[in-house]
Amino acid sequence: MNEIRHRIKALRMELLRLNLDAWYISGTDPHASEYLPDRWQTRAYISGFTGSYGVVVVTQEEAGLWTDSRYFLQAEEQLKGAGIKMYKLRIAEAVPPEKWLAKKLQAGSKVGFDPQTLSVSAFRNLDNCLNKAGISMVETPDLFEKIWENRPEMPTDLVFELKHHYVGLSRKDKKDLLTAELKKYDADFQVITTLDELAWVFNLRGSDIPYNPVFAGYGIVGKNDWILFVDEAKVPHDLKTHFEKEKITLIPYSNFPVWLKSVRGKRIFIDSGSAGFAVYGALHSENKLVEGTSLVALLKAQKNKTELAGFRDAMKKDGVALLEFLFWLRENVGKGTVTEYTAGRKLAEFRSRQNDFKGESFAPIVGYKEHGAIVHLNVGAENALPLEADGILLFDSGGQYLQGTTDITRTVALGEVTQQQKTDFTLVLKGMIALTITKFPAGTKGCHLDILARKALWENGLNYGHGTGHGVGHFLNVHEGPMSIRKEYSEISILPGMVMSNEPGLYREGEYGIRTENMIVCVEKETTTFGHFFGFETLTLCPIDTRLIDFSILSEKEREWLNSYHNLVRQQLKPLIRKELFGFLEELTKDV
Repeated sequence: MNEIRHRIKALRMELLRLNLDAWYISGTDPHASEYLPDRWQTRAYISGFTGSYGVVVVTQEEAGLWTDSRYFLQAEEQLKGAGIKMYKLRIAEAVPPEKWLAKKLQAGSKVGFDPQTLSVSAFRNLDNCLNKAGISMVETPDLFEKIWENRPEMPTDLVFELKHHYVGLSRKDKKDLLTAELKKYDADFQVITTLDELAWVFNLRGSDIPYNPVFAGYGIVGKNDWILFVDEAKVPHDLKTHFEKEKITLIPYSNFPVWLKSVRGKRIFIDSGSAGFAVYGALHSENKLVEGTSLVALLKAQKNKTELAGFRDAMKKDGVALLEFLFWLRENVGKGTVTEYTAGRKLAEFRSRQNDFKGESFAPIVGYKEHGAIVHLNVGAENALPLEADGILLFDSGGQYLQGTTDITRTVALGEVTQQQKTDFTLVLKGMIALTITKFPAGTKGCHLDILARKALWENGLNYGHGTGHGVGHFLNVHEGPMSIRKEYSEISILPGMVMSNEPGLYREGEYGIRTENMIVCVEKETTTFGHFFGFETLTLCPIDTRLIDFSILSEKEREWLNSYHNLVRQQLKPLIRKELFGFLEELTKDV
């Protein structure tokens, strides 16, 4: 922790040099990425906190880290002795960083920020709040360049093309779709800054970021503009030839800011929620900017038939790996050698035996007993609990396959369980089923559906702090927008083709955690005189542990859903598994 204190001291020296009272660290990169390349692990470097979400603010006297309920316990632990206080976000009485700064600093103070890594909307939110307190925001260079010795360079791995039989739409098809959307706004082109949107629109993938098959770059796409900003050394020769034929211009990644400054008299679409303030700063005085949710993100969110067929294929591979894992778990738990960590590695090993497996989609979360209550726990070999033939184990994991991305959570009994654990598990399951079987009119937002997953818990005075569902990319990021199912309001309606998670949970600190997560896809259900109605189909294929269910609180309809789901799992997986697992699969999926 002395090292962290030393880094904060070095940063404070830079603030003094620049005559600043505080520096705001968004904790992301110029692409608003959740998972980061080593070069942009700025939040971890300055604080020691390794979670995927959090903002850090450093003043001359204090330092704070703001994060959400997934990381409260982890942040508390990792910040010990660092001289950084943890503040809670997304809770009723939260004091966000801008309000904290407005209280702590005097009028006339200056708060520095790196415009590359702060989005336009985040800047406005901060500036608005601080302005009222007489505090100004000041653009600074990337100060980590000054204080981070031997800072990693960006990866130089090659990008590769995802073939047509996986994606279903050519680059030209996607350009045409985007151009049609831009026409509605009378815009010349969209600036694409997020890496998953860039990968999707150009049908490319990479390996610059752990768990996310993306690469560092920017894009400009419109009727008369088709530019990919990426380091040329990352593009294989045959791909360059394709780009030349398709009239796609390649410009080095580092030339992006200079190119932006050269643009004049255009009408340009940007997503102010993800585009860095530096992008806005370079364009706004000489051009007309149209702001909104990224049109690429909206197109990408509604998966086409080829992508959906790929997801279903990926789920079968994942289901086989998960069944192997559950069998291995049953055979090996309690023998003294299995820990949370080795279980996570074993799960990855079973996935890696599947065709077209390209890696995990996030670091596995394997929580036994009290560790299960740490929502985004990631244990190492040294702090992993040994698994015994007792209590419950939560494991949340996923795979990247050429056909699609998976994300699944199961909670399983390793031995004796309590009545409270069974009740809790069943209430969570009731929420997961309620969201799965609902039918809703077109125009429904995620926040309208969130209550369905919580109702059974709320009725028993219980709740969980995280969202219920996030979008999932097609061999892309496991967390994908712009849609979500959570309590917070979002403008984005849930539409057919959107692939999402459905993951209610319950966490008793110091005791255990429970979460059951399937991936679902929104589908059209029916049209009546009252309008179009949508619903969900389940994609995930993995048994749910019936030993943890209290059937006295499960309705007949819920029991029917469970039997029908297990029937589907059995039908889909049986032809793909080794004969030794037939009996095991039958046992896990038999009618109840």
